[in-house]
Amino acid sequence: MPDALLLAAAVAANVIGLGWLALSMDVHWEQVRGPAEPLQRSTVRTLRWLGAAGLAASLALCLAVDHASMASLVWFMALAGAAMAIAFTLSWRPRVLAVLVGWVRRANSAIN
Repeated sequence: MPDALLLAAAVAANVIGLGWLALSMDVHWEQVRGPAEPLQRSTVRTLRWLGAAGLAASLALCLAVDHASMASLVWFMALAGAAMAIAFTLSWRPRVLAVLVGWVRRANSAIN
């Protein structure tokens, strides 16, 4: 696979991983899903594991492209960019991040 695609996948994994980590916090969960739907403890644990796995996958993709010193630098820079993207998304249009937790059932849909 070309290096550019691997690096693009690494950036995407960073954004998704940081998105999952952000959504594991009550404040951000409420921004995305609303106050009527509480964040369950099991969901928090799952989101944190998924976030860590996303960041680890991103680092592995960076390491597949370059040697360790350059890969860690690229990974850290991509991490900073992804953090800004998630922060801007949470401040501008937080509901966009709902796609990251589409697998979590809504409380009202379980009743209806």
